Amino acid sequence: MKLPSRLAVLLSAAAVVTACAPQTSSNSSSEKDEKSGTLRVWLFQEVGNKPKEKAVDSVVAAFEKAHKGAKVDVEYIPIDTRAQRVKAAFNDPKSAPDVMEYGNTDTAGYVKDGGLLDVTKEFGAWSEAKDTDPTAKQSVTVDGKIYGSPFYVGVRALYYRTDVFKELGLQPPKTMDELASTARKIRAAKPDLYGLVVGGAYTYGAMPFVWANGGELATGKGGSYASAIDSTAAQKGIKAYTSLFGDDNCPAAKCAGMGGNDTITAFAAGKAGMAIGGDFSHTAVEAGKVKGEYAVVPLPGVTSGSIAPAFAGGNNIGVLKSTSHRTLAVDLMEQLTSKKTQASMFGAMGFLPTFADVRQQAAAKAPYVKPFAQTLAAGTKFVPASPAWSQIDSQLVLPTMLQEVISGKKDVDAASKEAAKKMNAAFSSLG
Repeated sequence: MKLPSRLAVLLSAAAVVTACAPQTSSNSSSEKDEKSGTLRVWLFQEVGNKPKEKAVDSVVAAFEKAHKGAKVDVEYIPIDTRAQRVKAAFNDPKSAPDVMEYGNTDTAGYVKDGGLLDVTKEFGAWSEAKDTDPTAKQSVTVDGKIYGSPFYVGVRALYYRTDVFKELGLQPPKTMDELASTARKIRAAKPDLYGLVVGGAYTYGAMPFVWANGGELATGKGGSYASAIDSTAAQKGIKAYTSLFGDDNCPAAKCAGMGGNDTITAFAAGKAGMAIGGDFSHTAVEAGKVKGEYAVVPLPGVTSGSIAPAFAGGNNIGVLKSTSHRTLAVDLMEQLTSKKTQASMFGAMGFLPTFADVRQQAAAKAPYVKPFAQTLAAGTKFVPASPAWSQIDSQLVLPTMLQEVISGKKDVDAASKEAAKKMNAAFSSLG
């Protein structure tokens, strides 16, 4: 989850959000469907949140105008403390919002906790839903049922320094092997730079190496998953990524503890020749020392011309099961994630739309979107749709695996087998 990208042609229309006549449904755990009153909404507090607030305010104003007697109270909550807030809301419906933004990797866990409302019927009847990106739709789907609407999607690609490449006579790498050799050439010629800045705590920077080599995080579906991180293909990808931690590229002592934000900070500060960053990293890079001296291409795969599968991150918006305003809440969810609103959010915050047609228009207006759109079109990956993923993620199972290899504490085989053991324990206990 995080920031992404810009649009213009749809922005003027974005301020006016037309509300469909809501369909009344039943199956809210509160057994109420009030058509007036106050709807509470929790959205994430972003860095530089004012543009997001302005875009949301326009949606709220249009919604309240279309629904006489309905009011919307929006609260922006810190992302870092969301887990505690959400858990408390699930346990105490009186403190819970009606509508909530949440990270797309949290879907399965929130469904298992009984917090999110099944909106399969309404989502299926919504005319715009058919244009939703398949991977984004997957992120709101658990066991074939829909529990929200995608808000934005985020993917990563390869940022590189155009001035450094020009000076050294380099071309953007077309394969992962070329990526590694190019990184080492940069480091050799400019020892003050990381060739490709990488992070031992950067799970979603490492995973494309696993996926490009044919590996997977896990296999299975529904409530039955098994780790695949210790497969031969996955181990090949882990080896390719961890081999980049060394004095000839990104010294382990400095890079083993880095996360994704750290790598982008280093690149933006002019300390690296290349970095793996998201569409949501664009604003930070533009604000850094490398402004005007960088470009972005899809992260290359194993074979020339291929694109490494990227993790499809992003956020969703869902309705809580405890709402007493089901019909209004579902309608507000749709308005907050509509094409017009996503276009507005793209212009305001750089959030990459989950609708293919809106994203294409974004790429036409903002050229920097193109490599990320290409990456999405080439095929992305998602985490297992299991409530166990939250535990695996919070326990830092994959970063620990990477760091054990980087430090030399364990080889790839031993570290990946230990990670698989931990993942399988989580899958067995939580499904």
